[in-house]
Amino acid sequence: MTGVDIVQTARIARLIQNERFFGAFTQGEIDYFKSKGSKPETLAGIFAAKEAAAKALGTGFSGFSPREIEIAHSVRGAPHIILHGGAQQAASGGSVHISIAHDGDYAIAFALWQKE
Repeated sequence: MTGVDIVQTARIARLIQNERFFGAFTQGEIDYFKSKGSKPETLAGIFAAKEAAAKALGTGFSGFSPREIEIAHSVRGAPHIILHGGAQQAASGGSVHISIAHDGDYAIAFALWQKE
C-alpha cells in the first residue's frame, strides 16, 4: 500500500508557536528539527511523512498516535521510519519506506508499506 501527504510550510510555522503541537513528535524528531536550525520546512516534512506512513498502513492514526511513527535520519540525511506500539502492530508482516521533499511553501512525503 502507498500513502502520500503534502503540508503547507506556513501552517507548520504557525503551529510550532504552540508548545502542545510538539506532542506529536518524538524527542529524536524534535532534536533533529533543532539541529537543522528549527526551520518550519524540516518539521513540515516530518509531519507529512508521519501522515503518509499512517495512510500506507491503511489505518490512518486509528489505534495509535503520531508519536508512534518516528521519522529518523541517517548520517547522510536519508529518512527512515521507526514504528512503535500500535503503529508497529499495524505494520505486522511488513515495513514502511519513506521519501520526503520540500520546496518553497510545501513539504511532501511518500510512503510505501511493503510485505516482508
